[in-house]
Amino acid sequence: MSFNKPDRDISGSKPFVPSEGIQDAPRQVTVRVAMPGGRPWVTYLLLGLTIGVYVLQLSSKFFLQGVDYPAMMGMKINEAIVAGQFWRLLTPVLLHGSPLHIGFNMYALYIFGRVLERYYGHARFLMLYLVAGFAGNAISYLLSTAPSLGASTSIFGLVAAEGIFIYRNRFLFGQNARRQLTNIVTIVGINLVLGLSPGIDNWGHLGGLLGGLAFAWFAGPLFQVRGIKPDLTVADQRDTSKAIQIVVIEGLVLVVIIALGIMLS
Repeated sequence: MSFNKPDRDISGSKPFVPSEGIQDAPRQVTVRVAMPGGRPWVTYLLLGLTIGVYVLQLSSKFFLQGVDYPAMMGMKINEAIVAGQFWRLLTPVLLHGSPLHIGFNMYALYIFGRVLERYYGHARFLMLYLVAGFAGNAISYLLSTAPSLGASTSIFGLVAAEGIFIYRNRFLFGQNARRQLTNIVTIVGINLVLGLSPGIDNWGHLGGLLGGLAFAWFAGPLFQVRGIKPDLTVADQRDTSKAIQIVVIEGLVLVVIIALGIMLS
């Protein structure tokens, strides 16, 4: 996957000029956007935790006769989930099968996560990452019997969230919004086609994409211009409480679907 940063700095440290979305505004209006401050420490925490788990996987293989015990204990294995090991619907996001596998996913997390966490804030970004991972593994459990692991379920959710953010707040990006959305749709399409290759859990990718999309649409940042010209600011109309509601709703829907799947298996 590749990532395209917004062509305009909307971090709050520099003014930018929106080209549309402000009724009766002059041709150019300087707007300062107040984004969540601080470092994207949740992204860095996820990077460190995932890399640390992979080190444990390598150590297990090296010291325990080639057996990857962290993967055996945490990857998505349908029979184990039916037996009650429900943590396997989330823990696969911390596990990876090769240096290339984790390298690709962690690079994507680094690129997407740092930017999205600024928009979402720390808590809401973490909820996005986890709900996308859970949704991806839940759909994979329902539609694929093959064991699977990897953070790509959550990564696809981040891609969807970036697209929804740009679309719902396109006045921030002006004429570049269409191009950026086209790029994201192209990226998703290419990666879903590549996911048709043997050994890739494309159902998990699709589930993560849909889980992130739903969360971003109903709980993602939705900015509104406030103030009196020329002193305008942009404020997010949604807060963490809204995100918690959506996480609960998405989680309950997935739990019901999983329960039905277990009963019918």
